[in-house]
Parts: sequence; C-alpha cells; structure tokens
Amino acid sequence: MTIYTQLSAADKEQLDAELQTQFKAYAADGLNLDMTRGKPSSQQLDLSNVMMNLDAYKDASGTDCRNYGGLDGLPQMKALFAEILELPVDNIIVGGNSSLTMMFDTLARACLFGVSEEDQPWQSQSPRFLCPSPGYDRHFTASQTLGLESILVNMTDNGPDMDQVEALVAQDESIKGIWCVPKYSNPTGISYSDEVVERLASMKTAAVDFRIMWDNAYAEHHIDGNLDSVNEIIAACDAAGNPDRAYVFASTSKISFAGSGVAAFASSQANVAFAKKIIGAQSIGPDKVNQLRHIELFPDLAALREHMNKHAALLAPKFQLVDKILSEELIDAGIASWTKPKGGYFTSLDMSQGSAKRAIALSAELGVKLTAAGAPFPYGIDPNDCNIRIAPSFPTLEDIEIAMRVFTLCVKISALESL
Repeated sequence: MTIYTQLSAADKEQLDAELQTQFKAYAADGLNLDMTRGKPSSQQLDLSNVMMNLDAYKDASGTDCRNYGGLDGLPQMKALFAEILELPVDNIIVGGNSSLTMMFDTLARACLFGVSEEDQPWQSQSPRFLCPSPGYDRHFTASQTLGLESILVNMTDNGPDMDQVEALVAQDESIKGIWCVPKYSNPTGISYSDEVVERLASMKTAAVDFRIMWDNAYAEHHIDGNLDSVNEIIAACDAAGNPDRAYVFASTSKISFAGSGVAAFASSQANVAFAKKIIGAQSIGPDKVNQLRHIELFPDLAALREHMNKHAALLAPKFQLVDKILSEELIDAGIASWTKPKGGYFTSLDMSQGSAKRAIALSAELGVKLTAAGAPFPYGIDPNDCNIRIAPSFPTLEDIEIAMRVFTLCVKISALESL
C-alpha cells in the first residue's frame, strides 16, 4: 500500500472505487455491532458469579451487615482498598457501587460547602476545572453539570502537559482542580510519570482550595501481565506541603460486577473527616452486604490480583486483534497512529485533522457503533476532529474482527476524502 499523500490523482480515483465497492458489500450485510463503551464482557462478569452464592451476613468482627451503620464501610473492605491504593486505612471511605457517584458527590460538596470549614463554596467563585484531553467523558460531564467551566489541557505520553497546567493554575484562582486518570488513562492507556506526579503535588496554585480529582479506576487492570507503577499522589502532596490537595477514587466495577461493585474515596485525614460530616447527613451507611460479598471473593490483594490475571487473559487477545487489524489495514497508508495499551479498556487512534467525525459516521452507516467523535474532550468538542476511542472489551473476537475491518475501511475513505 502506498502512503496516501503520495498517491497520484489516478491512483486516488482507483482506490476510491475499490473502497466504495467494499463499503457497498458491508452495507448489504446489515451489521449491528457496538463498540461504544468500555464494558466488561459477560465472560469477565462470570468470573465473579461465586459472590451470588454468599449466605453469610456477618463479617469477621461479628457485624450484622444487613443492618444500618458503618458510615465509612466495613473494616475489611477498607483494608483491601488500603492495599490497592497504598494508603493507611484511616484515609479511606468505602461507599456504594459507583466511584463516579462518589466523585460527583465530592464535587457537589465543594460547590455547596467548600473543601473545608474555612473555605468558601466553589459555586460562589465562578469555578473552572482543568480537563486533560483526550480523557474520560463522564468526568467532564460531571463537572460541567455542576457548573464548573471546563478548560482543555493537552495529554502527553507521560500525563497532562505540565507546562500548560502549571501556567494556568499559577495565575487563575478560579481554577479549582484537575481531572486525572493516573494509570492506563482513559482512553490513551498511558500511566503518569514520576515527574508528572511530583509536579502536580508541588505546583503553585493561585487557588488555595485547588484539588486533584485522582480517579485510579484502572489501578489493577493490566493486560500484558505486568502492572504499571504510579507514585501515590496523597503521599506526594503531603511531602510537598499540600497535604489536602488530592482526592483519590477507586472501585471494583471492572473487577467484580460492573453495576454492583464497591467504590472508595481516599484523601488526607482532614478531608476524610470533613467529608464524613456531610455524608452522615446523606446516608446511614452503604451496602455492607455487597461489601461482604467482595471480601469473601477478595480477602486480600493477592487474591484480587489472581482474579485480575483471569481478566487479562480474556482481554489481551481482543486488544491484540485490534492492533493486528489496525496494522494490517492502516500502517502502510500513513493515515493514522494508535496506542498499544498495557492496561485499561481502550485503544486511542488519531487520524488526519478533520476526519474523525466522518469516519465514525461512515462506520455507523455500516452498523458499527463507536464512541462519538469528540467525546473524550470537554463539551464533546475535539478541536482537531482527529481522535477516536476504540473499546474492544465487550464484543466477541469474531465481532471485533468484523467491526475493525469495517472501521478501518471507513478511516481509509475519510482520509482519502480529506485529501
């Protein structure tokens, strides 16, 4: 295959005819394939089915988990998250099934009450938030829903562009925080470098109540058998003299059951105490029966990691197939580049400027649904219209094969049109 930019006019015309013939053939197949979200497959969910057979209702200390109480979670569940997050137990609150809910509530508390007894509510300060992009669309939606203006900052291979971040936060006290997915970031799959973590922890901010929303969603989610290591942000902030700067979140949503997992919030003990004071007005306690189920399946981190190796065995062939087809179809054309993640749930592809929406629209015409163009950016607007998030976890290998052949065809057509 010749690089598209080197094709003659006649070659382009011939290639276009060939691509259109393939397009019509796929159109006749009536496909209906969905690769829009990073959902675990049924086979992954089956790995945790043993939890459904739990008949116990008391934890190791004799607590009746069916009753009220335990505002910050069962001690054993807090101990497990302490291992996952490399933090003391006292820095952790275990909640319900959704870390996104805990993130939204954390931002809502800041908007309504401030981040401490001494600080003013964010909602009175025209708050703004940094959004490293491409990033997780639900993060951006959460802050925007609460009235926080989103500011796009660029992602690099090591994390957020820290020169850009530091320049912004140093001069603008209305910038109250930044979204971060530090390990196997959504959707690029990169893990933050030690330097990025240190700079986030130590940077000078005009806002004294600046907070880092540290969503460690993929803390244990390797694909290739080797777990990336990322420096612990709360310890880094404490060492830098900013002990209250970081809010950390995690869950078992892609470890056990996606819709019935267990989520956790972690921060400094001062932040935890302030949060518990307000959570106590909101709830008498989380679902401890569900926490008990998880403790039975994951009594410690070693058991959880053995479980995650089974997830990796199911996911790795899917990501390998995605990379194989992208390489076969696109690498010699010089029209796209993509990530090769070692963990997480996505492959991120970049094509020529102004082509992503068209490629996704063409794929939809053929019955292959992908995440909307621009979704990984604030307000759903990719300024270059070039990034596409690929989510191969849910479909079967057979469906991925078809979907990726269709998708790469549409990338080719879109790239050729852009020339």
